Amino acid sequence: MRIGELARRTGVSERALRYYEEQGLLRPRRRESGYRVYSDADVAAVRRIRILLAAGLSTMQIVEVLPCIVDDDGLLVPDCPELVGELEKQRERIGSAIDELEATRANLDAIIANRRGPLPFSHVDA
Repeated sequence: MRIGELARRTGVSERALRYYEEQGLLRPRRRESGYRVYSDADVAAVRRIRILLAAGLSTMQIVEVLPCIVDDDGLLVPDCPELVGELEKQRERIGSAIDELEATRANLDAIIANRRGPLPFSHVDA
């Protein structure tokens, strides 16, 4: 299938699919004319890529872990033992980022709670 069909079947823009290829996440065959040719396996790969992106992994990380992820009846399952440790590190990184954002929100809440009422209107006769 061509890139437009892959985009239609996955709901991902052609631009994003080209980006995935640039990042080494997809490797379509090329016709003599230069057109990309994708397979049904690429539909599944795009689905895995989107889930991993939504899980907070960068495209560079996905390049490394994608060969170790299998789709088991709609669930992504790590297939390489070392991958679980890497995913746990990623979860810890995200947890730390959440903690920092919650602290930032608490600081803003404190500042907002300490606000003064509106300043009295002063009328100046000119």
